[in-house]
Amino acid sequence: MDAISRHIHINGIVQGVGFRPFIFNLALEHQLAGWVCNSASGVDIEVTGAASDLTAFIKAIPVQAPPLAQIDSLEDHAITLQFFEGFKIVPSQDQATDFIPVSPDVAICDQCREELFDPADRRYRYPFINCTNCGPRFTIIKEIPYDRPKTTMAGFEMCPNCRAEYENPRDRRFHAQPVACPVCGPQVWLEDAQGRHLADREDAIQAARKRLAEGKILAIKGLGGFHLACDAGNPAAVAALRERKHRPDKPFALMAFDLPIIRSYVRAGEPAEALLRSPQAPIVLLPKVENAALAPNIAPGQSRLGFMLPYTPLHLLLLEPEPGYPEVFVMTSGNRSEEPILHTNEAAREKLAGIADAFLMHDRPIDQRVDDSVVALFQDHAYPVRRARGYAPNPIRLHRQVPQVLAVGPQMKNTICLTREKYAFLSHYIGEMENWETLQDFKAAIAHYQSLFRIRPEGIAHDLHPDYLSTQYALEQAESESLPLIGVQHHHAHLAAVAVENGLPPEEQVAGLIFDGTGYGPDGTIWGGEVLIGSCASFTRAYHLQPLPLPGGEAAIRKPARMALSLLWALGVPWEADLAPVQALSQIERAALSHQLAQGINTPQTSSMGRLFDAVSALLGMRQEVTYEGQAAIELEALADPGEVGYYSWQIEGEEIRIAPMVTEILSNIREGLTPATLSARFHNTLARISLDLAERVRRETGIEKIALSGGVWQNLRLLETTTDLLRKHGFQPLTHQQTPPNDGCVAFGQAMIAAYRLSPHKE
Repeated sequence: MDAISRHIHINGIVQGVGFRPFIFNLALEHQLAGWVCNSASGVDIEVTGAASDLTAFIKAIPVQAPPLAQIDSLEDHAITLQFFEGFKIVPSQDQATDFIPVSPDVAICDQCREELFDPADRRYRYPFINCTNCGPRFTIIKEIPYDRPKTTMAGFEMCPNCRAEYENPRDRRFHAQPVACPVCGPQVWLEDAQGRHLADREDAIQAARKRLAEGKILAIKGLGGFHLACDAGNPAAVAALRERKHRPDKPFALMAFDLPIIRSYVRAGEPAEALLRSPQAPIVLLPKVENAALAPNIAPGQSRLGFMLPYTPLHLLLLEPEPGYPEVFVMTSGNRSEEPILHTNEAAREKLAGIADAFLMHDRPIDQRVDDSVVALFQDHAYPVRRARGYAPNPIRLHRQVPQVLAVGPQMKNTICLTREKYAFLSHYIGEMENWETLQDFKAAIAHYQSLFRIRPEGIAHDLHPDYLSTQYALEQAESESLPLIGVQHHHAHLAAVAVENGLPPEEQVAGLIFDGTGYGPDGTIWGGEVLIGSCASFTRAYHLQPLPLPGGEAAIRKPARMALSLLWALGVPWEADLAPVQALSQIERAALSHQLAQGINTPQTSSMGRLFDAVSALLGMRQEVTYEGQAAIELEALADPGEVGYYSWQIEGEEIRIAPMVTEILSNIREGLTPATLSARFHNTLARISLDLAERVRRETGIEKIALSGGVWQNLRLLETTTDLLRKHGFQPLTHQQTPPNDGCVAFGQAMIAAYRLSPHKE
C-alpha cells in the first residue's frame, strides 16, 4: 500500500500532561513513522504511513487523549512524502510570538497515591511524588515551552532512576517536569517559630502531626503557597488561630483524608463528591450535618462548611488516619488578613512568626502564588466562588477572534484578564487591592501572564472608579505605553461576563439583574441593585433599587446598624427604642448619625442590594457590626427557614424599586414576634418575586427573555434557586455563572470582553 505523509498541529493544553508519549505510543500502535515535538504554540507531528492508518491515528487523538489534555484545535494537511526511521520525540521548538495555554496545578492522581503508600515503591512516603497526570504546573512554570529548565525544578538534578523514567516514552513520568524522588528531589523539614531546625523528611512530617494533635498551629508550605493549619476539632486551637490571625468570624476551610470522613460532617451527594475528588480538588461549600464533632467556632453563623480533599502527597501524609490524631484540619490561607497568600520560606518566617508555632517547610520554589479555589454546588454543577488553584490559568474559550487586551479588574476580589485570539486568560484570585503587598502581586501577575502567553495589549480596560488602585495602574500604563484606555462601568462588566461565558454573541442584548455590594455609577452614586439591558457594546439602566443614604461610606458597610437606621430615616420611619439597630448604637452615635443624615454630610447615595441585606439583618437583630465582607448577608441566608413561602409587598414606580411596603411589613412581623428565620425567608422570597416582576416588565418592553444573574448577592444560593425556579416557570431563560464567580472575580473578564468588542466591533 502506498505511503503518504501528513503534518498535524494541535493547540490547547497539550504540554505537561503526557501528550507526547501518548502520541508516540499511538503512532507505534498504528504502525506510523515520524516525530512529535512541543512548540510554543502547541504540539507538532509529522507522520508517514498507509492512508487508512493515518486516518485512524488522527481520529484517535481527541478520543484517547490523556485525561488532563484539552484539545482546542487539530489541523492536519498533506506534505511531501517523508522517509522516517521509526517514530521519535524530538526536542522542543520555540517561536518568540507563539503561545499555548498552560495547565493549572492538579491534584495527586490515583496511581501516584497508590505508590505513595506502597512500601515496595521507591517513592514510598515521598511528599513530592507526581507524574504527567498530576502535580504542580502553573505554580512552577517560569517560561514556555514547558520544559524542566524553565521551571522551579531546574535546580534539582535528576538521579539515574528518575532520568530513565523521564526519558522513556513508555513511562508515565516521561517528561513530567517536576519528576523527583527521595534521592534527588525536594525535601521537607520542620522548624520552630524562631527558625531553629527541628526535624527532616519523615521525622518532620510525624513531628508536625504530633504538634497538630497537641493543639498547635502550623504553617505548612504547599503547592501555591502556605496554609495555616490546626486541629478542626479543638476549639481552643481554632480560637488561638482566630486571635492571632485577627479573623474573628470568617469561616475557615477544612481538609480531611477521604470522603468517608467528610461525610461525617457535611451532606455531600455524588455531584459534590465528584467535585471534591476531581483533579481541581477545590474547596466545596456543603450543608453541615447537625451536631458534627467540629469546633463550633470553625464557621460561626454558617449553614455550610467548606471542605477539600488532600491534593498533594504531603497533605495525605499529614492527614493519614491514626488513633489519637485529628481527622480534620483547618487549612486556611497562610497570610495576614487581607494580604496575599505567602509563598516563600523567607516571607513566611517573617510574617507568620507571630501566628504559627512551627513551620513545615520544603525547598521546591513556588514561582506563582495561587490560593485554593472555592465552589458551591448549584443544580448539581460547580458554581464558582473563588477561581484559583486547579482552574487558573485555564483560558475561557471564546467563539471568535479578539484583539489582545489587558483588563485590570476591580478593587475587591481582584483578578486580571488578558485576551488573545480565541482565549481569555482570567487570572487566579489576587485579592483585595487595599495594600502594597497585593498591588505588587497584581503587577507581578500581569507581567507573568503577558510573558507566558506572549501578549502585548492593544488596549487597557479598567473600572470607572477613579480611586481604585487597579484604575490608577491602568491610567499610568496606558500613558507610558500610548495605549487606548477603555473605562467600563462595574455592573456592565458583570453583565458582559455572565452573557459571554454562557455562549452569547457580544452583540446580543440581554437583561441583567445585577445585585451587588458596590459599583461606581456614571451618575456618581454607588450602584448595586440594577436591572441593566445591554450587550458588550453598550447598556441602559432600566430599573434600580431606590437610592438610600450610606452614612459615612465604609462606616455604614462595617456597621449594618447604621445602614438600618439610614433606611428607616429615608422612609420616614421613627427610630423606635425597641428596634435592635437602635439598641446597638449609643445615644451619642444615634444623635451624630441623625445630624449626618439630616445635613447630608458624607452620605453618598447607594442603590446597593448588598446594603439592603445589611439593613434587614440589623433590623432582625442578626448582625449590627461585621468583621468580614458579606457577613450579614451570609448569616441571613443561613438563618432562612427553608419551608417558609410567604413574602412581602413592594412597588415599582418609574425606574425605582420601592421597598417601603416591605420594610413596614417586616417591622410589623418583628413586633408580632415572628422568628428571624421566618422573616429572613420572607425577605428572600420577596427579592425573588421582585426579580420576576422586573423580568416580566423587561419582556413586555423589549421582548428579551434571557435574564443574566450576576453580582456578589447571587452567591446566595437560597435566593438564586428561588429566583431561577420562578423565572423558568414563567418562560424566562436565566443565565448564571459557569466558569467565573458571580462576585467581583468575574469583573476583569467582563471588562476584557467589552474592551475587545470596542476595539474590534466588526471583527468576526
